[in-house]
Amino acid sequence: MIRNYFKIAWRNLAGNKTYSIVNIGGLALGMTVAMLIGLWIYDEFSYNKSHQNYPRIVRVLQQQTLDGEINTGANVPAPLFTELQSSLGADFERVVITSWLQRHTLTYAGTGFTRPGNFMSAGAAEMLSLKMIRGSAAGLKDPATVLLSESTAKAIFKDADPVDKMIKINKKLDVKVAGVYVDIPYNSEFRELAFIAPFELFVSSTDWVKDAVTNAEWQNSSFQILAQLSENADLNTLSHKIRDIKARKADADELKFNPRILLHPMSRWHLHSEWENGRNVGGRMDFVWLFGTIGLFVLILACINFMNLSTARSAQRAREVGIRKAIGSLQRQLVGQFLSESFVVVMFAFLLSLALTRLALPTFNEIADKQMHIPWNDPAFLASIALFALLTALIAGSYPAFYLSSFEPVKALKGRFGHSGRRAALPRKVLVVVQFTVSVVLMIGTVIVYKQILHAKDRPIGYTRQGLLTVLVNSPDMHTHIDAALDDLVKTGTVTALAESQAPPTEVFSANTGFDWKGKDPGLHSEFATVGISHSFGKTVGWEFLAGRDFMRAMSTDSSGIVINEAAVKFMGLGKRSLDDAIGETVTWDGRRFKIIGVIRDMLMESPYDPVKKSIFFIHPRAGRFITARLNPETNASVALKAVEAVFKKYSPDSPFNYQFADQEFALKFAAEERVGVLAALFTVLAIIICCLGLFGMASFMVQQRTKEIGIRKVLGASLTSLWQLLSVDFVVPVAISCLLATPIAWYLMDRWLEKYAYHTEVSWLIFLTAAMGMLTVTILTVSYKTIRAALLDPVKSLRAD
Repeated sequence: MIRNYFKIAWRNLAGNKTYSIVNIGGLALGMTVAMLIGLWIYDEFSYNKSHQNYPRIVRVLQQQTLDGEINTGANVPAPLFTELQSSLGADFERVVITSWLQRHTLTYAGTGFTRPGNFMSAGAAEMLSLKMIRGSAAGLKDPATVLLSESTAKAIFKDADPVDKMIKINKKLDVKVAGVYVDIPYNSEFRELAFIAPFELFVSSTDWVKDAVTNAEWQNSSFQILAQLSENADLNTLSHKIRDIKARKADADELKFNPRILLHPMSRWHLHSEWENGRNVGGRMDFVWLFGTIGLFVLILACINFMNLSTARSAQRAREVGIRKAIGSLQRQLVGQFLSESFVVVMFAFLLSLALTRLALPTFNEIADKQMHIPWNDPAFLASIALFALLTALIAGSYPAFYLSSFEPVKALKGRFGHSGRRAALPRKVLVVVQFTVSVVLMIGTVIVYKQILHAKDRPIGYTRQGLLTVLVNSPDMHTHIDAALDDLVKTGTVTALAESQAPPTEVFSANTGFDWKGKDPGLHSEFATVGISHSFGKTVGWEFLAGRDFMRAMSTDSSGIVINEAAVKFMGLGKRSLDDAIGETVTWDGRRFKIIGVIRDMLMESPYDPVKKSIFFIHPRAGRFITARLNPETNASVALKAVEAVFKKYSPDSPFNYQFADQEFALKFAAEERVGVLAALFTVLAIIICCLGLFGMASFMVQQRTKEIGIRKVLGASLTSLWQLLSVDFVVPVAISCLLATPIAWYLMDRWLEKYAYHTEVSWLIFLTAAMGMLTVTILTVSYKTIRAALLDPVKSLRAD
């Protein structure tokens, strides 16, 4: 019996090629989207799981009340590490203090390589379950050692064994390679970790770190702490236990920030990373829900196509059903037959979708910033895709199976079955409305995502980023000869201005508290972004002054002067009448007095979607690790880069020339939103294609059923236009209704999405109108091919049609 079902299914597919191609193609596209999104979601939920201790690893967070809100971050003071270590065994199996991931220069045999790495205390490699392929992680107990990733070791030493070889970090720290570990998987928080050096080395080589550790500075929250819980430790109980550690140890100045310590499990780092006023409010989990919903709806669209096309062909199958019932077939047998036909179609679509998924995966990985693959050897994966195919077959085939098998044999044989007239097409029209409502919502959402990106890109940034070059300087040689190097760079004629800074123009690396000013509320505890710079930084980046002046080398008093941004003035309340009122005012920072000499337009250094941080710029004697250069616009960029590199190589020949253009770094801030936009646009286009395939198939069958009617109308004098209108209206009306339904749904969803951005675009009614017109145009073009072709057919041939 089952074999017979499949034979009939095959014959129906072979005998109706248009129907088969449309059904298989539409389902294959829908299943491909669902599988790609499924792999993406699986990768998201697999984040960090490559670390064997994943269930018990936590990050120590600190909460402080700043500007009236609870701020949560991973910045913690160094003495907290010692306090938590006292609980080793009972509460923690391991506690690790670490620096923040930064790019450093590793030098071997006169050649430098820039790689991101951390200084971490003993136990880090074991906590992260790094797979050692050479040497031993235990070697990190020696402060003068380093562990390298496999790719870093290969870049530096080629095929030679690197263990016990000496290299330099930042041209000043001599360390011995203690071991090499396998590169950490791409879907890990630590995927960029190219090397690990002992934290003790960081302490001994960096004065401010030594002060923070040896003097137990609770106010300096510049470190990270990771911990591995003991087997029987309870996270909530332990979080409550350590909550007030800092409050018990810190001085009165720190207590005013109401510090609290808490533990954030690794299982929530990736998908639940965002905090708002002390609450864990979300993160990438929002994207998981978004794309999961899109994948489900696109698959449902494909299934609706199958339902519509199957029920549209009901007239062709009615007599078959009537005959089978007349000779004794039971309804359940007919249901089994139609479900088997659905299963055959889904199997062909499923195999095609597997091929499409494999072909699309490299491009999808590039767009989504992933390194996913299809796990053919995983039994769980094979079982899940088999279940996926079966469920798709049931969803797509259930309604047609029960609908077709419900025909009464007498009525079916007479050609009268189910509902007649307009009521017969009502279920299909409802399904079409559902299809296109989803598609229009996706279209509007995609447009608004791109509009938000463009809105943020057009935001004033307070400086000129074109032609602005930032060079990372890790070599002490360069800092020793910095004045001579800057003179040589100017002499090349390829740069017009140069400056040093503690951070590049597109980042803020430091934030501080302890500020006081005239009229400040004593109960207000604030944090300002603080950037140490050289005198020419403002001229180099192109500050826009709203009041006062820039730093001047000739003014010795400028060493105690500061330049603040407009956001800082407004927050301090110093420019109530005019921004000029702020000039000359005194700001006290940790007991030291500074005078405001200038107010600049807000300089956008971080997220283009968030408010600009209130910022203070001050003169630092050796401003930092970055040199910013303004390239001469009259010089070719490639020529200028070669000239600048030559100067850097002159003073630090074995250091790599690491540079970034400010406009390129700024563009990277849109990467996440642009990725969402591209993926949403891709899935929207596929959804529209699936809907159009369904319309095309239904139009084909509609024309086939009304061929004689078209011939009669032409004989009676109907024009091409009237026939086209007659045949198209049944498709245009449901789509128009879809546009009306989609408008409030899309407005509600996108308004909620935009709420999370402090700086966001407005939702214009033109977007909804454009989407509706676009969808109606696509619908008319899809249907017109078949309707116009039918209307042009010779009426003699139409009247002879079977």
